[in-house]
Amino acid sequence: MSALLELKDVTKTYGGGGLLRKRPAVVALDNVSFTIEDDNPTITAIAGESGSGKTTLAHLLLGHIDQTKGIVRYRGQELSRMTADERLRFRREVQPIFQDPFAAFNPFYRIDHVLTMPIKRFKLAGSAVEGQRLIVEALEMVGLRPRETLGRFPHQLSGGQRQRIMVARALLCRPRVILADEPVSMVDASLRATILASLQQLNRDLGISVIYITHDLTTAYQISDNIVVLYRGSVAEAGSAERVIHDPKHPYTRLLVSSIPVPDRRRRWTGEHLPDTEGPAARTSLGCKFAARCPNAMDMCWSNPPPPYRPDEHRVASCFLHRDSPVLESTDVSAVFMGR
Repeated sequence: MSALLELKDVTKTYGGGGLLRKRPAVVALDNVSFTIEDDNPTITAIAGESGSGKTTLAHLLLGHIDQTKGIVRYRGQELSRMTADERLRFRREVQPIFQDPFAAFNPFYRIDHVLTMPIKRFKLAGSAVEGQRLIVEALEMVGLRPRETLGRFPHQLSGGQRQRIMVARALLCRPRVILADEPVSMVDASLRATILASLQQLNRDLGISVIYITHDLTTAYQISDNIVVLYRGSVAEAGSAERVIHDPKHPYTRLLVSSIPVPDRRRRWTGEHLPDTEGPAARTSLGCKFAARCPNAMDMCWSNPPPPYRPDEHRVASCFLHRDSPVLESTDVSAVFMGR
């Protein structure tokens, strides 16, 4: 299998300098590696709480920011070394869908503008008539009626309509990868299923890989084939979404899963015994970043960072609870997705 989009030992650090005084560096992403395969379109969820590094990862994959260490490649070419033509192709084939759809619109333009711009920029149509046909097809594919949508201003549409227009815009570019950063967090529950179903359809029918960034394990489980769980910039657990969510092996993943609300009022949530945050007087760990919140923390956890263990064939968990399991030979956690 060939790599389409790849992170190799990527670290991103913010701060650490200043004219008057040195500010402490913040490690937003710490030695993360994974690959999206070219000939195996999947939906991969990147999950974690706020501050886990999810959005930093998204911006690195889109080439919006540069990594401090490591390599980001698209079709084998480093993003930082791409020519103008290669970067234009990358921009067309890797399309983002962000959390706030309203921020992507200029309120002085009708929504047609956001759909015609990629057609002009990437020369997707040979004529205005062909361009209009592409727009109509894209809108219909995401469940919008062109006659009721085109010609309106952004404020005249609902949040769900605006988000689906952004999915249609991404679709116009004929992408190979769609990177969706919390795409349903600002729409109501009735539209959530529609947008997620659109992403599944693009993956299933058009062979588009989707990277779904979320804090919501419920929707991650609903649509994803694989999942990578981040904690403070590091991979806590990764593998098949089915296995990770039904049988989590890392204490942090268990915390996330136990925090999912259940409809039975007689059933208590199971995450109440794990602290939600580290206390101000929490012991400093030079090893596992989750040690201060972990009920299973051992002496070795405080002094050494755990390697990525493989408790089963399609799973990796960075936790000393699994120290009797084999260690992942490659730093690329996506190796467990294919059972390598």
